Amino acid sequence: MALLKSDKEEVIKKFRLSDLDTGSCEVQVALITTRIQELTGHFKDHKKDVNSQRGLVKMVNRRRKLLAYLKRTNNQRYVKLIHGLGLRK
Repeated sequence: MALLKSDKEEVIKKFRLSDLDTGSCEVQVALITTRIQELTGHFKDHKKDVNSQRGLVKMVNRRRKLLAYLKRTNNQRYVKLIHGLGLRK
């Protein structure tokens, strides 16, 4: 269930801060969000896939922690990321 290389590169290009940026909070949250969206689609067909559900919960918690860190350190980047991903209103 990993992201395709081309999809991953698109997400990184959209949310990176500089040309060499591949690991900032924004990029990490965007990559986790795309993986979460893929898994939620997977659960429509496979309702009893408990192991993937556990992985989904871990990803959601990881994203939540990264967003809390970003909100605490740089609120402008946090708001921009939230609007870019369409997570909260």
